[in-house]
Amino acid sequence: MNHCALNVALYGKGVRRWSMTERGARHCSREAQRFCIGPSQLHWDGHALHIDICEVGMPIPHPIRGRVRLHPHQLLNFSTPLDAAGRHRWGPIAPQARIEVELDRPRLNWQGQAYIDSNEGDEPIDRGFRHWDWSRGELADGSTAVIYDIEPDEADGRLLALRFDRQGRVEPFDPPPQKKLPRTAWGLNRRMRSQGPVRVIDQLEDTPFYQRCILNAELGGQRVNCFHETLNVPRLIHPIVQGMLPWRMPRRG
Repeated sequence: MNHCALNVALYGKGVRRWSMTERGARHCSREAQRFCIGPSQLHWDGHALHIDICEVGMPIPHPIRGRVRLHPHQLLNFSTPLDAAGRHRWGPIAPQARIEVELDRPRLNWQGQAYIDSNEGDEPIDRGFRHWDWSRGELADGSTAVIYDIEPDEADGRLLALRFDRQGRVEPFDPPPQKKLPRTAWGLNRRMRSQGPVRVIDQLEDTPFYQRCILNAELGGQRVNCFHETLNVPRLIHPIVQGMLPWRMPRRG
């Protein structure tokens, strides 16, 4: 509770915002259905998750104000270990959801598909991992395919390939071959599992230790647009990168 933040990232032509201000315990509170982080809050009404955003972007201090509503198609109680010792776990809370976004600053509104998941750990991330690639894509039948490629090319690597259908069933699938993607501008190696060629459609984030993009790949015999990320933990904990983080993640209280 002494290290909480609401991360807001907006990507769009002419509009880019990023906010991840860390708040101390005296600025945070939570109840069974409400979580307040500084001036922002999340509230569950039994059917939808409401997020009231009142943040300031970094490093350029543009305001981010507005509301987001997330309507899950179903809620899952699914969790799986990411490491051999089971100290780190992941699972989707709502593999499929509908999102409604109404922002006042900047003035934006839209509706579309959404996804909610959770990562948790009993130790700092650098004790369990060096790097991973993760992707999520919506298939033609409305199910969600998630691939977690942990420590790729390493003997102790772990590969998860799971499909979450709209009825709440979880099924493993045979992961396609690994395809190497072009390095990012910061020189990050990244990979995607695909039966055919992979194409990067939009590079959303490109940092020294993390990249986020939208790419097109082939899963289950169909072309799918996937949300993809790569994390390089040794770079994350490097002193130079740690010194840079307060510019994107300042602390208040």
